[in-house]
Amino acid sequence: MRTTRVPTPPLPLELADGRPAAAAWSLDPAITHLNHGSFGAVPLLAQDEQNRLRRQMDASPVEWFPALPRRVAAARSAIAGFLRVPVDDLALVPNASAGASVVYAGTPARPGGDVVVTDHGYGAVTMGAERLARRWGGRTRTAHVPLDADADTAYACVVGALGEATGLLVIDDITSATARRMPVARITAEARRRGIPTLVDGAHVPGLAEEPLAGLSCDFWVGNLHKFGCAPRGTAALVARTGLRDGLHPLIDSWGAREPFPDRFDTQGTVDVTSYLATPTALGFIEDTWGWEAARGYMRELADYAERIIGAAFSDLTGENCAVRVGMPVSALRLVRIPAPLAATRAEADALRDRVARELGVAAAFTSFGGVGYLRLSTHVYNTAADFEHFAERCVPVLGAWSRDQVRGGRP
Repeated sequence: MRTTRVPTPPLPLELADGRPAAAAWSLDPAITHLNHGSFGAVPLLAQDEQNRLRRQMDASPVEWFPALPRRVAAARSAIAGFLRVPVDDLALVPNASAGASVVYAGTPARPGGDVVVTDHGYGAVTMGAERLARRWGGRTRTAHVPLDADADTAYACVVGALGEATGLLVIDDITSATARRMPVARITAEARRRGIPTLVDGAHVPGLAEEPLAGLSCDFWVGNLHKFGCAPRGTAALVARTGLRDGLHPLIDSWGAREPFPDRFDTQGTVDVTSYLATPTALGFIEDTWGWEAARGYMRELADYAERIIGAAFSDLTGENCAVRVGMPVSALRLVRIPAPLAATRAEADALRDRVARELGVAAAFTSFGGVGYLRLSTHVYNTAADFEHFAERCVPVLGAWSRDQVRGGRP
């Protein structure tokens, strides 16, 4: 007789005083939060620090803003240490998409040149690449990478799209919609050998990798601190390590415009950059409370458990195997296939996300790739096994019913 081994959930993390980890956040306890990967969550300690800084700013703006570039430079130095990159290679930007826009605006013109992306790329970043290609009078070439492609296959797919006309390669390290890695070290090395500038979109990487840029030969790299790093939203790093960085300028020209990279990014007029200044507090909170290595281990173990129990629940419901074979899986991000025809398109996936939040009280991410809908699971230290057990027990049957209703022509 065949028996299925029930996975053992990891023990939940606690604060030093024995309270659950979630007590360090202001997340609504009436909502089950399963989508840290989209917008992150800011610890109360970092919220308090940002609010303190805002009070300083509003109490004496004439003192605050002239001194702000020095404060930003200090925060930038701390963030560079966390990412393990030289501080002179790193500029702060509002988010990864803004960093990509800086690159698109500052990359040397390549009349008639192509921009190579993949079909796993983040939509906003890909749209920017398309606009750049139009400006050059070239085209966007999309490398098709199967979801289950291993490192060798993914490498071959991307490199096969490069050509003599390629003026820029844009490649994700961790993909958003499909929760997989790309072999960026090998790909960027080959692009460098061919003289092709490369932008690596590492939006999800800070906090998930101990050394995010290790082994990369890219010209540009962008990563969000407000996702797994738990920084206040609107905080991201743009790293540029070759001579091409001399052409990079902030999206807003300000009084630092004549400064070299990255100093000119430290001055942005009256923009509220307290998110930058409070980021070291958020990063330090995780390190001081649990340690980043332990936090990453917990996120990975919890994602293993969540993927198995929710995948099994959907499989039992549908009679089909809903486990997803991802070629290069991510520690804290996972995919589970949901019943067709749910979330067959991005618009339908977003609508399903909103309905699940509204009717089931669960904040979850639904994605679409190749006409197939997926639940994208993401974990952080404040999550527990009970969060995902709740989804398996409460939400999976409802999604099954919604799927059957849609097949019968009911409300999507």
